[in-house]
Amino acid sequence: MEKKERNIQKIDYTTIIGMQKVSVWKRHNLNKRTVDWLAEEIPIALIYNGISHVVIMATPNDLEIFALGFSLSEGIIASPSDIFGIDVVLVCKGIEVKIELSSRCFIALKKQRRTMFGRTSCGLCGIEQLDQIDKYIKPLAFTQNFNLANVDIGLAQLRDYQLIGNITGCTHIAAWMSPEGNLLVAFEDVGRHVALDKLLGYCSKNMWYKGAVLLSSRASYEIVYKSAMCGVEILFVVSAVTCLAVDIAKRFNVSLIGFSKLGRATIYTHPERIL
Repeated sequence: MEKKERNIQKIDYTTIIGMQKVSVWKRHNLNKRTVDWLAEEIPIALIYNGISHVVIMATPNDLEIFALGFSLSEGIIASPSDIFGIDVVLVCKGIEVKIELSSRCFIALKKQRRTMFGRTSCGLCGIEQLDQIDKYIKPLAFTQNFNLANVDIGLAQLRDYQLIGNITGCTHIAAWMSPEGNLLVAFEDVGRHVALDKLLGYCSKNMWYKGAVLLSSRASYEIVYKSAMCGVEILFVVSAVTCLAVDIAKRFNVSLIGFSKLGRATIYTHPERIL
């Protein structure tokens, strides 16, 4: 997502994928119809080698890198090279993303005993035993560090990248932050998990590993899980964290920082990476 001007009045809203215009009535004048913009949320079916795997509600942009990020963060593939092709197809009630997997990965996927009902794109829904988490994540190495003073630089840039959110107030944003605090790329979605998967897909495809994730939401266990699966050593979130998120971050060597706001931060795990 390219950086845009902060003044959203200069943006041609009709060119932004992921929004729709609707008619509304405001409290101060119920007799007059006016226009508002809403973020889109539609069913996205991920289909691996012709077999439907999961349907996720998401904003319909950046779907190829979303499919890549989801495949990585769910352990379906080990690297982008395990995917031979991705096709995005519009269907009557949503979008199908058709993913061509290597034979090795597809055989492993078919062997997974997963219950797909009720999934919200989190990393653990459907796993039968909690101790199966260990099979999917390896503890991360300690190769990164981050100066907390630079987080304020990234936070100040978030709105510049949140085009749909600025207009609708309805999206989360996941950004990759350089060690100097600059946001290098960011992705929006109505779902925080999906926004993160889009970012993880992009960074993995472009081999960006030096820096940290900055996410405009809370950190529940699946956010830390997905980050750890893709090798993210440092995770900043602007809101709270859960106990299980902290437990997973401790176990798999993720530095988890919550309440990341201007001049504030709470480090929950592995402070040795934080300067």
